[in-house]
Amino acid sequence: MTVRQDLHSADIPVLCQSCEARHRGVCGALDPDQLVGLAKTSSRHKIEPGIELIGDAETVDSFSNVLSGVVKLTKSLSDGRQQIVGLQFAPDFLGRPFKVESAINAEAATAVFLCSFPKAAIERMMKESPELEHRMLKQTLNELDQAREWMVTLGRKTASEKVASFLLMIARNIDPTVDPTAKSATFDLPMTRSDIADFLGLTIETVSRQLTRLRTDGVIRIENNRHVTVDSLSRLERRSGA
Repeated sequence: MTVRQDLHSADIPVLCQSCEARHRGVCGALDPDQLVGLAKTSSRHKIEPGIELIGDAETVDSFSNVLSGVVKLTKSLSDGRQQIVGLQFAPDFLGRPFKVESAINAEAATAVFLCSFPKAAIERMMKESPELEHRMLKQTLNELDQAREWMVTLGRKTASEKVASFLLMIARNIDPTVDPTAKSATFDLPMTRSDIADFLGLTIETVSRQLTRLRTDGVIRIENNRHVTVDSLSRLERRSGA
């Protein structure tokens, strides 16, 4: 991995220098001394697909930055039914400060790398750093905006537009190292067709049919039923109804 260089890299912990969470995530609000303090309490680890990261109504004692991979957020009903309510990508912050218990389930949809640290450490830094508190508020508001946009997708878009919107979201977010101005994308679908159907409020058959339609129309290419290539993101965006 290439280490990014900037004016303050010499003062930054080695593990933080190439981290997207420092450049684009919440840790970007911390000064070198704060990063050193947080790094002393943090740990990096890999989570395999399907492993639960946070349980609904579970006591929260740590937070994490998503370094790579996709996290699936779900909400469960008392009778066991479950709904996928969101996805998180690098460098998203996993957890909700100042809450004793989690209100959602979080599960690794793909292999996920996390940088985790104690809840007490980040909440103390939020009290000490207005910039960190501002960054956390900004991320929360971004999540709210995204949730509202997704409500429009689920409530008003056609099945074809929903599938195209999903693919566009994955293409733009799954790899944090890709140039955001890129005109094409290649990625592996991070969820099964069953999960995609659940997320979009469609049937599995409808998802498969719309993927086939996009492939037939030359908007996407699919290999091994999972590896997707989008030669023109602008074309996919037009199909999403955006």
